[in-house]
Amino acid sequence: MTTDIADIQVGTEVPALAVQPITRTTLALFAGASGDHNPIHIDLDAAKEAGFDDVFAHGMLSMAYLGRLITSWVPQSQLRSLSTRFSAITPVHARPTCTGTVTSVDEVDGERRATLDVQITLEDGTVTLRGEAVVAVR
Repeated sequence: MTTDIADIQVGTEVPALAVQPITRTTLALFAGASGDHNPIHIDLDAAKEAGFDDVFAHGMLSMAYLGRLITSWVPQSQLRSLSTRFSAITPVHARPTCTGTVTSVDEVDGERRATLDVQITLEDGTVTLRGEAVVAVR
């Protein structure tokens, strides 16, 4: 998919990505795929010992969802940068929704680039991740 610069302007919203509820299986599979076997993400006893009520999602899983949001909108080859800041945990059973809004469109290094504010919000309004993405737009 390509995104035409004529259609992108400040305020353009990326189609939201609603993620399936985070399950214990999701966390176990992500631990295996990522190599991040921190027990607070997959072992209830370890999570409770660390002061949490239950296991919770890996921060990098949330960041991967934001990457999926962006690459569902423009091809991966057009992604120039993605930076994020974690602001809250994503509990097991949460239903994250990823969103993005164009905040600027500029000429950089000879190509048109859109800067987006991106974030993940849970059903209760908690924002778990905020960030910025830059994509080349053609």
